[in-house]
Amino acid sequence: MLKRVLTYSHELLQQTVKPGDFVIDATAGNGNDTLMLAKLVGDTGHVLSFDIQEKAIENTRELLRKHNMNNVSLIKDSHSQLEKYLHGKMYGNIDGAVFNLGYLPGSNKSIITKPESTIAAIQQLLPHLKEEKLIVLVVYYGHEGGEKEKEELLQMVKNLDQKRFSVLEYRFMNQQNHPPFLLAIEKRKAR
Repeated sequence: MLKRVLTYSHELLQQTVKPGDFVIDATAGNGNDTLMLAKLVGDTGHVLSFDIQEKAIENTRELLRKHNMNNVSLIKDSHSQLEKYLHGKMYGNIDGAVFNLGYLPGSNKSIITKPESTIAAIQQLLPHLKEEKLIVLVVYYGHEGGEKEKEELLQMVKNLDQKRFSVLEYRFMNQQNHPPFLLAIEKRKAR
């Protein structure tokens, strides 16, 4: 059966993220992706989880507490600043990242991810992403400003060097009302 976009995003990460890995949740939101990543990397790995909204950080902190997860750094800052939070063994050693673009469900819909910060975050991540690892983006664009982010993001990923990166687009074509879609960027093995 065809998988829903969110389910497929998790499945892709579950295939590549292993215990001991360093990973990034670029949009903490309600904490579901952060929790999934924290479980995948285990006690020997670490998750950096970013969000600009205090409510998202609180939601994620509470979810992690309920699951006794202590391998996450919650960062109240834009994902466009992520490179300054890479330190020690993380630098040049990122095993995966996930973005859920749009707005925090159940909150102020005027606070949205923006193409400038999303593209800056991806551009910062790419040199640190290990070979055969993924950046997964779930693109929600049915809100004001979402179409602009979608178009600029698609343009950016289409221009990635095909010798270094493979880019997958996964979407349902016959759904109404701007259904979310998935982009996955894999860093290819150097030849």
